[in-house]
Amino acid sequence: MKKISQFFSSFRTKVTLALIFSLFFVMGLSNFLIYDYSLKSQFAQIRERLKVIAQTAALSVDGDVIKSIPLNRDGVNSASYKIAAQQLERIRAANPSLLYIYTLAKTSKPGIWQFVVDLNPVKINPKKKATTAFPGDLYNASRFPEMMRGYSSASADKTIMTDEWGSTLSGYAPIRDGNNTVVAVLGVDMSAKDVYSTQWGVRNRALLVLLLGLFLSVGLGFLISSKITKRIHKLVEGTRHVARDDLGFKVEVTGHDEVSELADSFNKMASSLSDSREKLQDYFYRVVQSLVRILEAKDPYTKGHSQRVADFAKEISLQMGFSQDKAESIRRAAELHDIGKLVVEESLLNKQEKLSDAEMKIIREHPIVGENALRPVLFDEEMLSIVRSHHERYDGLGYPDGLKGDIISIFAQIVSVADAYDAMTSSRAYRPALSSETAIGELKKNSGTQFNTQIVKAFLKVLEAGS
Repeated sequence: MKKISQFFSSFRTKVTLALIFSLFFVMGLSNFLIYDYSLKSQFAQIRERLKVIAQTAALSVDGDVIKSIPLNRDGVNSASYKIAAQQLERIRAANPSLLYIYTLAKTSKPGIWQFVVDLNPVKINPKKKATTAFPGDLYNASRFPEMMRGYSSASADKTIMTDEWGSTLSGYAPIRDGNNTVVAVLGVDMSAKDVYSTQWGVRNRALLVLLLGLFLSVGLGFLISSKITKRIHKLVEGTRHVARDDLGFKVEVTGHDEVSELADSFNKMASSLSDSREKLQDYFYRVVQSLVRILEAKDPYTKGHSQRVADFAKEISLQMGFSQDKAESIRRAAELHDIGKLVVEESLLNKQEKLSDAEMKIIREHPIVGENALRPVLFDEEMLSIVRSHHERYDGLGYPDGLKGDIISIFAQIVSVADAYDAMTSSRAYRPALSSETAIGELKKNSGTQFNTQIVKAFLKVLEAGS
């Protein structure tokens, strides 16, 4: 089982199956479209032929004779019935493909018609019960829209229909008397079996083409995949190294074809990404330092706050098992967590009295302002979430979005704990700094409500290790 699993999970197998599927899909789709078009075209031709037969036959039937037939069981013995039956018999003889030919006339009840002439007035089904079509026998025509339409013009069923006589495809046309008044509808039926039999040839050819396409796809798939997968494996290995941020890895593929050119381009791309990342990181640091200095110049009580929160966030991240690179990314974003306060007036930031509802609303908008300001230059959604969501609470009572539990970004939750601790242990315009012991007590007290319990535990370990 393990070998089978490894076989189907291998790159070569996947490439082979992809090629086989692609080739077979293209051939199968083409074959299906041709097959579908052929069936529809053939069916349309049969419908049109039935319409023409019905219309031609209706013109050869005497409408005045049809009107004179008594609509009862004894009507089959009348002279007019025999004349009409002979006319219908000649039509059927000229069209051997027809299963039934008959005429129907309206009754006073909407949708309920009655038979006038039917060359097969009695049909015995397998249960030995008679299905009759004698003059005057009623028939529910409302089931067949095209039959109803046939009272005014030639028509044919749009699909195979089923009634007491079986499954058929039928054509209809109006029968008129000497005054050009419609007195009945002539119907001609073709057996569903005959319709299907004309399609078997198309289906058999389509199936044969599909089977040939499958064998051809398998052969080509294995042939092509065996030539490219060995070298593609090296490119795949290269992408894995790049995914791990190993931008110094080089792909070794020899040759002078497209694959070797791709390998060379891959190596150049990795080198370029490495250079670009270093330049962006350097530029990012300079921007961060400038923004932080601007913010702290507005609020002397928060001097060094962003740096301390960033350092705490990094240590918490490492304690929780995040990689060094990820922890460093969190630290950089944490340095910017309060950037939105740049638009808040200094008087509001340094106000000693209790803030009004309007002032609190302005303060609570700074995460959104910060995110909007950074989005054009900071594309990482995880890092942006730190700026937007560092005031969210685990119990859902935070702002600006009222997020709850693990819906809040884990990175934002980390910064939230670090931010709260530093805020409590720093002097503010409206209160003196709390002791570390008091702040830790507050973190423990609000663990599971305001803060994520696991993050609080990790932070306490960080503080304990640094004490």
